[in-house]
Amino acid sequence: MYKLKEHKATVQSAQLTPEGPVLAVKRRRQLHPSFFHMGPVALSITSVLLIGLMAVLYLSQLGQAVSANQQLQDIHAQTTELNRNNQDLVNAITHERSPANLAAQAQKMGLVPADAKSVQILVVPHLQMMPNQDDQPIKPY
Repeated sequence: MYKLKEHKATVQSAQLTPEGPVLAVKRRRQLHPSFFHMGPVALSITSVLLIGLMAVLYLSQLGQAVSANQQLQDIHAQTTELNRNNQDLVNAITHERSPANLAAQAQKMGLVPADAKSVQILVVPHLQMMPNQDDQPIKPY
């Protein structure tokens, strides 16, 4: 950076004279990193390389964001399709459990409605009540 003669001269002048603004500037220049002393060509090449690196990093992040967005849209479409299928299944179960459908299925199997006059009710003495699924006691007839 500085030649040996200039360095000796600054050391001698610092010993002989008090520190002045010129000596402070010279010391400040010694503390600067070496890339400030690059020529215009080297500085231009370094700038172009740094800008290119930043562009590559930006495009990489952009690609990852686009990929994540595509995955999110695919998951959303899949969720919509599953919700639609679930609703169709709930509708099918509701239709199968409807009283009209149960009566039609029973008639297809050959069952007929019972005549209220011919039904016999049996009363069992000392019958204990058992809890059902809802923890409600079942009442005997």
